Amino acid sequence: MPKTSARLLALLSLLQARRDWPGTLLAERLEVSLRTVRRDVDRLRELGYPIAAIKGPDGGYRLGAGTDLPPLLFDDDQAVALTVALQIAAGSRDSGLDEAAARALHTIRQVMPSRLRQRVDSLRITAIERPTTQPPAPVRKDVLLAISGAVHAREVLRFDYGTDPADRPPRRAEPHHLVTRDGRWYLVAWDLDRADWRIFRADRVAPRIPTGPRFTPRALPGGDVAAYVTARFQGSEDGWPCRGVVILDRPAATVAGYTRDGVVEEVGPGRCRLTLGSWSWASLAAAFGRFDADIEVIGPDELRDAFGRLARRFGAAATG
Repeated sequence: MPKTSARLLALLSLLQARRDWPGTLLAERLEVSLRTVRRDVDRLRELGYPIAAIKGPDGGYRLGAGTDLPPLLFDDDQAVALTVALQIAAGSRDSGLDEAAARALHTIRQVMPSRLRQRVDSLRITAIERPTTQPPAPVRKDVLLAISGAVHAREVLRFDYGTDPADRPPRRAEPHHLVTRDGRWYLVAWDLDRADWRIFRADRVAPRIPTGPRFTPRALPGGDVAAYVTARFQGSEDGWPCRGVVILDRPAATVAGYTRDGVVEEVGPGRCRLTLGSWSWASLAAAFGRFDADIEVIGPDELRDAFGRLARRFGAAATG
């Protein structure tokens, strides 16, 4: 007979596998007496698991949803975090843990109280995995839940967008999917003001309350959110919304060591041509500037203008 702790885990696993369990069948599976089963059920109840007794000739047990999560397992925030992690693992076909993660997600959801189950049911996340060295961009839990709730309810999301709280224009979008990639969160949505698909960084989203009216979801280009987002990040000619070319006074070999998605071409001793893509002209200009080298802009004019804006801002910062 297994030790008490191992037997309790085995009993809990059985109770989670089906709705009702006759006491005699539990005893048979665990190779213990009915008295031991009753005693172990009492121990699980003391730990906070809502196990109901079923009347009948042999009696039985049912694991239900209680008013609180078992106190020795997870609090509400931990349950939300665990749901996110399990969804990511369940969507990762390369990990070999997708099926196990999906089963674990189902098991956790079974014992959640209804108020918490409604919160985690609104979380629909797709993970797109790729090796990365970029630092993660933390997103507040309330922002993540607000975006997820709008996706789940199919309600127009109203939000401010940008890094500067004093200069964040309001946006309206039909949220389609919440995606995590390279340690960052992104919202795939139909931008109502620009009448086009957009990918927003979730750490720059400040949701406005209340949300807008309900909408009928549009068909995402290609139909697969992972393929769509991956294509947008590949830096192909039609992938990045902003692309530019410069000449850097740095050897091609040096620049290539710090460029993941760009194209580096040697143009002479100590000089190279660099082509990069980004989500905005300002961020693209900043990406070129990080090489700490003299820069000659080949094009386009939008990139040249972005360098001018950054020069004014940096000049003001240096004298302020």
